[in-house]
Amino acid sequence: MSSNGKSLAAARSASATEIADEIAWEGNRRTRLAVPAVAGGVLYLLSGIIISSTLSPAPTVGLLQALKPGISEGIAEQSVSPRTREVTFVSHHAFALIAGSALSSISLIALTAVLLLLVRATRFRRPESWAPTAKLVLVGGIGFAVVGIGHQIAEAILTHEFAVGGNHSSAAVERALTSGTTNVVSEYISLLAGLSLAAGMIVTSLGAMRVGLIARWMGVVGVIAALLIFLPIGGAELEIIPAFWLVAMGILLMGRWPAGDPPAWAAGEARPWPTQAEMRARQQAATSTAGASNIDGLAPAPEPGRTSSGGRRRRKHGSHR
Repeated sequence: MSSNGKSLAAARSASATEIADEIAWEGNRRTRLAVPAVAGGVLYLLSGIIISSTLSPAPTVGLLQALKPGISEGIAEQSVSPRTREVTFVSHHAFALIAGSALSSISLIALTAVLLLLVRATRFRRPESWAPTAKLVLVGGIGFAVVGIGHQIAEAILTHEFAVGGNHSSAAVERALTSGTTNVVSEYISLLAGLSLAAGMIVTSLGAMRVGLIARWMGVVGVIAALLIFLPIGGAELEIIPAFWLVAMGILLMGRWPAGDPPAWAAGEARPWPTQAEMRARQQAATSTAGASNIDGLAPAPEPGRTSSGGRRRRKHGSHR
């Protein structure tokens, strides 16, 4: 038996009462999470726009610019680092950066709630689904959200202390931005939490796609969104992908999906999406059936004595003789 067959058999092992209770619970959760999901997507995109627009005018120091004072003066450790203006800029714009991080954390909490619903719905329809997925999503989602806002607050404090202090050396800059104990700890926690959330979201998206809770393309977009949340490359432009996935999930949870709800939600069991081979086979079968019907309809049995107009003309000519 194929893996799809096994999942269908496992889902049908649940009683009708259990399926009805699960569908009712899922319906209640969908109603509650639909609006937060849409709002989470919008907030995630807004967060990226705020942070990107805030940091875009920040002063930067190139490698040669950083080395020039030391080379010209013959001093390895400068009393004032060329990156002083960069740290001061971050300190002066701390409120906007904290606000952007707060919006991102809120959206991550909404994402975590949506993923946990998908994890439970998938596991009910396919009990052999990977069990640790829910823990990965929960720990990763909450941890990533908390460390995100926590790191930004700590950075605001450290950069403020640098800006008002008298030590503006390169070592002080590194402590304020990267090498401080708070920064190092938050970076490690962010790495582990981000990996956990990304892995959980990827497994959840593929599992939900496999049982038919979301469309195939939504599963693929979910995988891409998980990678972009963990590795925020490309700035606000690519952050539109995770935002779009969350908004699309909100529309699905509302029951407003353009093609209608995927059948797996109402059935309470796995309804896998057909593969490309299966879709081609169905199209070929439908085409063959339609072709046979057309042939039958366009070629009726001829009536006796009236096979064609030419036959009628021949009979007419014969009658004149």
